[in-house]
Amino acid sequence: MRISKFFISTQKEAPSEAELISHRLMLRAGYIKKLASGLYTWMPLGLRVLRKVETVVREEMNKGGGIEVLMPAIQPAELWQETGRWEVFGPQMLKIRDRHDNEFCFGPTHEEVITDIARREINSYRQLPVNFYQIQTKFRDEVRPRFGVMRAREFVMKDAYSFHADFDSLKQTYEVMYDTYTRIFTRMGLQFRAVAADTGAIGGSNSHEFHVLADSGEDGLAYCPTSDYAANVELAEAIPSSMVRAPTGETMQKIITPGQKSIEEICTFLNVSPQQVLKTIAVLDAENNFILILLRGDHMLNEIKAAKIIGEFRFASDDEIHRYMGCRTGYIGPVNAAVRILADRSAATMSNFVCGANDDGFHYISVNAGRDFNLEESNVHDLRNVVAGDPSPDGKGILELCRGIEVGHIFQLRTNYSEALNATFLDEQGKSQFFEMGCYGIGISRIVAAAIEQNYDEKGITLPAAIAPFQVGILPIGMNKSETVKTATEQLYKNLDAADIEVLLDDRNERPGVMFADLDLIGVPHRVVIGDRGLAQDVPMVEYKGRWDLEAQFIPLKDILSFLRSKTTHITSLP
Repeated sequence: MRISKFFISTQKEAPSEAELISHRLMLRAGYIKKLASGLYTWMPLGLRVLRKVETVVREEMNKGGGIEVLMPAIQPAELWQETGRWEVFGPQMLKIRDRHDNEFCFGPTHEEVITDIARREINSYRQLPVNFYQIQTKFRDEVRPRFGVMRAREFVMKDAYSFHADFDSLKQTYEVMYDTYTRIFTRMGLQFRAVAADTGAIGGSNSHEFHVLADSGEDGLAYCPTSDYAANVELAEAIPSSMVRAPTGETMQKIITPGQKSIEEICTFLNVSPQQVLKTIAVLDAENNFILILLRGDHMLNEIKAAKIIGEFRFASDDEIHRYMGCRTGYIGPVNAAVRILADRSAATMSNFVCGANDDGFHYISVNAGRDFNLEESNVHDLRNVVAGDPSPDGKGILELCRGIEVGHIFQLRTNYSEALNATFLDEQGKSQFFEMGCYGIGISRIVAAAIEQNYDEKGITLPAAIAPFQVGILPIGMNKSETVKTATEQLYKNLDAADIEVLLDDRNERPGVMFADLDLIGVPHRVVIGDRGLAQDVPMVEYKGRWDLEAQFIPLKDILSFLRSKTTHITSLP
């Protein structure tokens, strides 16, 4: 491709609102252009990268037994009302009406649509298993779209849905999809990790997320470096370092702590560590029952875990805390509290600790559960986020934490949707059974941003070769003035094109500095510079530099084609 026949619109600076490096670089490199909040046009360079990602995903899904379909983006409300998700999905669903006042939504996902297809088209166990997938635009009305295409309202997704006669068949396909996703992200050249995850709004039982590892990732991941254990922090089981409570010490005492409300303030005032302070959090469940949750002072509440025990809940207001506990926020505790008390496992093993005295300006010291307040074993649960150094749940080491960007998620849906939509088939005995289902998603457009978060330097984008917009960039110096440079450039360009190596020729009449900067910015992995000085040597030479190389090297002109062939072997090309 000649730049003069293509369209490149690079910028020296990105808009100030672009926070993540991927957002800034995608705008600067001309990959995307903003249309409105959370809506972006994919420009020619960015679209080439997007299509490369699609190609890898499509080829590996086909190898994994997927069958491609394309479902409507607009879905009727009736299907979502059948499953009960019309209201549950919340305001992120964009709801619209047609001229006949019929309700529809712009599909955020397609479980309802594909299950409707199955209940109409699949009648017998002989037609199972089957795994349908599509690559399509979705819309979710994010409350605060940000980070460019990382959290846009409109995005491209690969979503697949499998149907099975029994759970064993579902588990087999789930493993196939797990392996397929592993091949997809490996082939793209990404550093990633698969982790056990919560099923969230999609529902179902078993679930794994695939994360591109990056410091900018929104998700916390816990993993054990000495075993295969890995999980999203939302799901990772928090195991106390010790399950044994230390012996009780002195009698509980009430002491004055004027103005000391936070964990940090109490620790400083009493000269104790956060591990010696009990954190008490007040919440109300869906029936407005007041509940106290106990955590160790250095731990954070995991709201997903808490919701699995309590159900839907919210944090109590200052007025509600005063009404139930008779004190202000910062002084509440479990002693003499006539409300339901839940404790995290680590909090339950604490002894001789500090906690609020349910009296403004006072705390208790040397407090112990059992002696000073009642704590039933049935009210002790895993309620916190794991921290680095916690024992690994598999018993094979300790946990470490990292950040990740979720780019894929697979679920065992089981019969959630088939039961809701009365989607059945006839088994071998001629009996009607609900389909077992799986769901497998990949954020196609998000992968582009996630890959950049992992692959950049001070000059610009350094995408893995498998998804780079072009493989080779040719920069001729003085091509418009030197017939020798022009001839060598045109011949190399022709040879690379004939060898099916994606090449971008900068045939603009631009200064070398501009050409070098643009090529580094847009993420072309291999650069060849052709100039009179190199060509004038006894053996005509060209300058080669890989995007990740520290230094350039000179390659004989006669050898450059075979050299580049060896560098670009097994690279994904656009269809």
